[in-house]
Amino acid sequence: MKTIVNLTIALLLVISTDLLADEYLGSLSANPYDPDSVSNPYGRFGNSYSPDGINNPYGRYGSKYSNQSVNNPYATDAPKLFDRNGNYRGKLSTNPYDPDSISNPYGRYGNPYSPDSINNPFGVGSPYRTDSPTNPYGNGWSIFGSD
Repeated sequence: MKTIVNLTIALLLVISTDLLADEYLGSLSANPYDPDSVSNPYGRFGNSYSPDGINNPYGRYGSKYSNQSVNNPYATDAPKLFDRNGNYRGKLSTNPYDPDSISNPYGRYGNPYSPDSINNPFGVGSPYRTDSPTNPYGNGWSIFGSD
């Protein structure tokens, strides 16, 4: 019994350390008034001068040369998207070959016919859903980058 408790505690520590290693990069949202939105040019995460912002063309998450960037078409370690319920929604990436990229037209998160795709206007990408990144009045999805 004590071994099971110790294993459970060790597993929880590994999971929590993995979650703490990810850096919050704002929310993928079309709402220009949300302070956390990357669409807000005056906010912390939408500002093009933010050191870890995805809109900074010289930062590691916005550069077209960084492996962690949303703008590098060959990036393999792009930031991850999560909805407000904690569900994984793919990688915020322009890589059309990454199976988890929202830019992969044949992948689960990029296919316009997939119910899990941001590109499906009748699924999670609907502009009428309050949690959709395409809703100009919604909160969108959280963006996390590897630290």
